[in-house]
Amino acid sequence: MIKVNVHEAKTHLSQYLDEVSHGETVLLCKRNKPVAELRPLAPHRQKPRSIGLAKGKFTVPASFFEDLPEKTIASFQGEES
Repeated sequence: MIKVNVHEAKTHLSQYLDEVSHGETVLLCKRNKPVAELRPLAPHRQKPRSIGLAKGKFTVPASFFEDLPEKTIASFQGEES
């Protein structure tokens, strides 16, 4: 991990972006305190995932389809009970 202050990063941004593109992580600091991180993006998928990859690996319990308790519904609506 490379640690740099914002001024240094602005001055040499292209250089740090090259480092990131090669897998390095850059920690941006303001007055030597970390404020942000530059890291490479995950590689883009060439083809979409197939549907049903987890078929048969788990089951949804019947309770999943039951109504929620009133207290839970009230919490979602911002009401306190």
